[in-house]
Amino acid sequence: MASDEQIGLFNLSESSTPASFDPDTIPTSAKVPIPPGTYDSMEQMSVHCNVCQRCELAAGRTHAVIGRGSVTAPIMLVGEGPGQFEDESGIPFVGKSGQLLDKILESVRLTENDVFICNVVKCRPPDNRNPSIQEAEACNGYLREQIRMVDPKIILLTGAVAMRTLLGIREGITKVRGQWYEREGRFYMPIFHPAYLLRNPSREKGSPKWLMWQDVQSVRTKLDEIQTAAS
Repeated sequence: MASDEQIGLFNLSESSTPASFDPDTIPTSAKVPIPPGTYDSMEQMSVHCNVCQRCELAAGRTHAVIGRGSVTAPIMLVGEGPGQFEDESGIPFVGKSGQLLDKILESVRLTENDVFICNVVKCRPPDNRNPSIQEAEACNGYLREQIRMVDPKIILLTGAVAMRTLLGIREGITKVRGQWYEREGRFYMPIFHPAYLLRNPSREKGSPKWLMWQDVQSVRTKLDEIQTAAS
């Protein structure tokens, strides 16, 4: 993102929304960035994502998967990419991973009013593989627009692709999970992906599930601090 055309992720507040929305005017080449202020609703974004051809993932798409939860939520959770159930339904995190995620959030009294859930890429990668760097970059404009529209105070990053895309972190999740990173007034925390927790069911001290419990409590505490300071 060295050129002036590539708008930085953390400088999105100064933008205006077009008077009318025409998906045909949005660049279909991944080499052309999607300008900040392109969309004024997730519904508008959904229209374009469902006809988007910015990367090869479009060829296998049933539905583009935009997000779920409140568009005014103080917390955004960013996953990697849709799986089969998400591709079929058009809703992120609706399979077993999503069910576990909902339980984790509910355990610290977080509901869909508190969290907006989305993915780095909006179309399912074949065989549920991780999105490539090129695919993440092609979809990055959509994710940046979601961050601009929701304007969350906290962003949770599930998995290596989300960490790399939004923070440039390339270390393993076990080294950085649970740590807070502050960027331009937002607080970011890498956390384990729910799918990883399903593969590691132990609840013993030091296990992934035990560590996730520590992390989600930290998220609850941080949110309470932010809301208290704002009141």
